[in-house]
Amino acid sequence: MKKVLIVLGALLGVTGMAWSQVKVDEQFIPTEKALLWKISGKDLQQPSYLFGTIHIIDKEDYFFTPYMQKALDEAQSVAFEIDMEDMTDFSKIVGMMSSMYMKDNKTLRDLLSEEDYELVSDHFNEMGLPLMLLERIKPMFLSVLAGGGENMMGFGQGGDEAEGGMVSYEMELTEAAKAKQKDIAGLETMEFQMSLFDSIPYDAQAKMLMSSIKAEKADTGENQLDQMVKMYKEQDIQGMQNMMDSDPDGLGGYEELLLQKRNRNWIPQMAEMMGAGSVFFAVGAGHLGGEEGVISLLRQAGYEVTPVRE
Repeated sequence: MKKVLIVLGALLGVTGMAWSQVKVDEQFIPTEKALLWKISGKDLQQPSYLFGTIHIIDKEDYFFTPYMQKALDEAQSVAFEIDMEDMTDFSKIVGMMSSMYMKDNKTLRDLLSEEDYELVSDHFNEMGLPLMLLERIKPMFLSVLAGGGENMMGFGQGGDEAEGGMVSYEMELTEAAKAKQKDIAGLETMEFQMSLFDSIPYDAQAKMLMSSIKAEKADTGENQLDQMVKMYKEQDIQGMQNMMDSDPDGLGGYEELLLQKRNRNWIPQMAEMMGAGSVFFAVGAGHLGGEEGVISLLRQAGYEVTPVRE
């Protein structure tokens, strides 16, 4: 069951590792290598923290340093993109799974050329997932599965996260917060995140899927996910941003909907939550960088946001 929740959580986090391509304002943009940032100043009585996650990662690559743990311990509550406790609500999980499918009996074959369809089919067959089982799933969900490969599904390492496999930062932090009896909250609802997929035409989603698969098959020595994990472990949020900026088709021109607008919507919510007490915010690392990233937006709102590395 935990493996299913990890995969579902990663599917909801599909936009978390994507970046805007707007002109950078050097006054606000973060340049330091850090995943953890301290938020202070303005009218805050105590600091809060912003942490960039990667939604799924090999267990052997997972890390959470003592200074990250210290920040988590100091916070009174933990906030994610969505309230992770919703992931244990059976009715919401069923609702999410049903909304993964395209409407009007649309299938992936309707959206792709024969050549592209064969490429997608071969890719998922290599993962042990016959495309006939995925035909009606919205292409953006398939993009996540395509990019995560065997590690997403827990294949290749025994199929059990306890034996290697994959882990989710969100799930690990949720368990840690519960153990310390901290309040858990979300900046968005599961229903809102799911609605984003219906805001993008299926044919545009299909183009994003093809971009994801072609990036995976590019002969670069390591796939995109491997490169992303490497930079994540180096806490190089600017390097991750540059990597995604080099893939203009990654979000199919929907950066404003999937990333920038959401970041802006979070700022007043974060301000209200921080006014009530110290919060440990954990969101996809892709939301941190750039002029429209959360760090920059918090700074523009008058907060002091500084990197924490020790």
